[in-house]
Amino acid sequence: MAVAVRGSRGGGGGGGGFCLSGFSLRSFFSFRIFVSAMFSLLFIATLSVVLTNPSTPDHNSGLPTTGNAYVHRTFLALNSDPLKTRLDLIYKQASDHITLVNAYAAYARKLKLEISRQLAMFNDLAQNFTDLQIKPPSRASLFESDGPVDEEVLKQFEKEVKDKVKTARLMIAESKENYDNQLKIQKLQDTIFAVNELLIKAKKNGAFASYIAAKSIPKSLHCLAMRLVEERVSHPENYTDDEEPKPEFEDPSLYHYAIFSDNVIAVSVVVRSVVKNAQEPWKHVFHVVTDRMNLEAMKVWFKMRPVEGGAHLEMKAVEDFTFLNASYVPVLRQLESAKLQRFYFENQAENATKEAHNKKVRRSRYLSMLDHLRFYLPEMYPKLHKILFLDDDVVVQKDLTRLWKIDLDGKVNGAVETCFGSFHRYAQYLNFSHPRIMEKFNPKACAWAYGMNIFDLDSWRHEKCTEQYHRWQNLNADDTLWRSGTLPPGLITFYSTTKSLDKSWHVLGLGYNPSISMDEINNAAVIHYNGNMKPWLDIALNQYKNLWTKYVDNDMEFVQMCNFGL
Repeated sequence: MAVAVRGSRGGGGGGGGFCLSGFSLRSFFSFRIFVSAMFSLLFIATLSVVLTNPSTPDHNSGLPTTGNAYVHRTFLALNSDPLKTRLDLIYKQASDHITLVNAYAAYARKLKLEISRQLAMFNDLAQNFTDLQIKPPSRASLFESDGPVDEEVLKQFEKEVKDKVKTARLMIAESKENYDNQLKIQKLQDTIFAVNELLIKAKKNGAFASYIAAKSIPKSLHCLAMRLVEERVSHPENYTDDEEPKPEFEDPSLYHYAIFSDNVIAVSVVVRSVVKNAQEPWKHVFHVVTDRMNLEAMKVWFKMRPVEGGAHLEMKAVEDFTFLNASYVPVLRQLESAKLQRFYFENQAENATKEAHNKKVRRSRYLSMLDHLRFYLPEMYPKLHKILFLDDDVVVQKDLTRLWKIDLDGKVNGAVETCFGSFHRYAQYLNFSHPRIMEKFNPKACAWAYGMNIFDLDSWRHEKCTEQYHRWQNLNADDTLWRSGTLPPGLITFYSTTKSLDKSWHVLGLGYNPSISMDEINNAAVIHYNGNMKPWLDIALNQYKNLWTKYVDNDMEFVQMCNFGL
């Protein structure tokens, strides 16, 4: 054995190489034969499965639309009748157009278009496509027969399908642009509606927030009142009440002003603006009336910061006018009514959620005596002939003494009218569905503004305007003639006794209108911050705020301590 082994190793290298080469060649050819045999067997197996398991499409349920049916028919067509290929292509074309027609019909239904005729046509067309296969000639020759396809029947079927396809394409081309535009319009309308709903909600929220900001007492104003009262308590010796009334308070030859307010800094601005612009300030007398709670704070302010220029100031509380009691004043009677107390005070939280233009309605402030003092001027100042009424949210920019020289032609009230077009007419303030209002007043009569009014007290007494006010206020105990506030009863009381003044005397709207011309403002004798955006609030309109702040007494130590943010 050892010799044999060695002999095999020691024999020449050529014999060994030949043996290896022959072995490799035989292996290569064997592998190719094996692979070919496997592919042949796989092909035969696949063909056997396809031919022994046919899945004939069910033409009774509509045109075949699945990929399996399409592949199977195509395979059969390649191996049998070439007409099968044409039949399959016709089915495919018809199926695609059925889907397209149904899609446009669905669009029409979704958009709710008023095109019922077109919608019916789309539905009929889709049904016609499906009905083609169940026609007796087509069904028998094309779908139920296992034999070759009848070429004549196939041609007729193809022609009918192509006619339907042509009709479908024409309808789709005609309707496509319309449907696309309608869809865009519908989406745009939906978007506009959604945005409008958000806008309405935002307006309500903004109005409510503005109302809260406007009607709440600012921290700085509360601080100022507390500081002034603290000063009064800490140094009582400096603020005695034993001062005698000055004769100037009843001198009819001087220029008298009535200011009714519980806002200390607002009153100080009104007084300072009058004095700063007066040519003879020592001839001006201010009658300030507030409530009992704010009286001491007012007194301390004007004690610490006396009126400049020698002008005179009288400070009183509403309670100092003893004739103003419930037996005489309808408003006080109504305030003392148990029913109205529940209505005005217990329901404030509910009323606060109403829209901005209804905020004034049902608010106790509009039944406060401080607001209704303007109807008792002749009795409060019996020795005066004329008096100028000023709201606490005005600023005086010019000397006002010319107002006392205006001839009111026997009228009681000199005021600036506010109507333009159909706005600010009597119909907007009074209930003209009530017969009493309808028979006495003209709904188109022009309204005027409170805020700066020159009153002829002698004519007032002659016309018995206070009695007229009492009569109408009593009639409106149930709020059926007007809602609330002081302007509606003022319009009634001075209906035929108001003299229209030039508009430059009194420019309104600085508390809500950002579009007032600066030329108009600069030419005005009095500017009025009527509205919610008062100049002492953070929500004030910035473009007008400096017209008010320049009259604030910033040297007053409590103004600095209370951080008015001016």
